[in-house]
Amino acid sequence: MVAETPEAVAFLDVRPVFRGHTLVVPRAHVVTLPELSPDLLTPTMTLAQRVSAAVLPAFDAQGSFVAINNTISQSVPHLHVHVVPRTKGDGLRGFFWPRTRYTDDAERDSYAARLRAALDR
Repeated sequence: MVAETPEAVAFLDVRPVFRGHTLVVPRAHVVTLPELSPDLLTPTMTLAQRVSAAVLPAFDAQGSFVAINNTISQSVPHLHVHVVPRTKGDGLRGFFWPRTRYTDDAERDSYAARLRAALDR
């Protein structure tokens, strides 16, 4: 355990991307971020923010990668925030998965409209 609050804990990942890779986890059982209640969102993300700041001096990192998987690629069915220390030349290049493009502005705008509609529900 590297840190804990009444609502969340932080501990080192047993299969780290890089040494110092930390998981921040709410104590209450929640599977995905959309299920996280507002009263747990703030303390969980505040702890993730503290850890992302601490990995810099702790591991001579120049930055961090912070990520959450929701269902797909989620190896454990409990919400966890990955905080991975990063240094220039560490081998990761931005997002480390395939990228795509929108066909044109109209397609991009249609995706934006769909997301706005879902947010308004």
